[in-house]
Amino acid sequence: MAHGFTQTGRVWGSMDRDLARDHEVVLVDMPGHASSSAVTAGLVDGSLLLGQTGGRAAYLGYSMGARFCLHLALARPALVDALVLISGTAGIDEAGARRTRRRADEGLADELDPTDGNRSTATPVDTFLRRWLATPLLAGIDPEAGGLDERLRNTGPGLASSLRLAGAGTQQPLWGRLGQLTMPVLVITGEDDDKFTALGRRLAAGIGPNAAHATVAGTGHAPHLQRPHEVAGLVRRHLAGTTLS
Repeated sequence: MAHGFTQTGRVWGSMDRDLARDHEVVLVDMPGHASSSAVTAGLVDGSLLLGQTGGRAAYLGYSMGARFCLHLALARPALVDALVLISGTAGIDEAGARRTRRRADEGLADELDPTDGNRSTATPVDTFLRRWLATPLLAGIDPEAGGLDERLRNTGPGLASSLRLAGAGTQQPLWGRLGQLTMPVLVITGEDDDKFTALGRRLAAGIGPNAAHATVAGTGHAPHLQRPHEVAGLVRRHLAGTTLS
């Protein structure tokens, strides 16, 4: 299970514990996060590190983690028996939009880890995280499920390296390669997250008949934190080979 930006391998609401009732669950701290704060890796190299850690398995990723899992599935398909992408994307199509996103992510990175080396001007991680969790993208998440205390295991330089090396603006579009995926794929999005629900439909359509897209009612960008048991049920059915309508 590959988490999203600012999270850790322990921030899954209760979905990880639900799935652990009948699956072996491997929770990973992604590059630049928590116990992997000193690991500097972009999406390509980081996906290979993820595969080395998990071995042959079903891979589930959320947001940033979904992008790592998608890269792994394309680079090392023999390792990925099944794939679950929660609020994921295959990249930003337009080069100018990618540059704009990359500049924005670099601006956030500079707040956390100033390029001039003056740590006294860095935004405290606690301040950054509270602001991040207050964004409209993450609205509606119960504070306990949001895992602020766990997210505080992150460091400014670690989060900054994640933004600089694996932010959405760094990702080369993978839309044209989605048809190469032959493993069963489940795409999950929150019904209230219009942007990523549209991206989710596009992902499933681009992958083909081995992909399904499910929306979770009453949730936004983090459906697994808002309705963890419902999302766990979708994942369980997918791994059991049940067709989702």
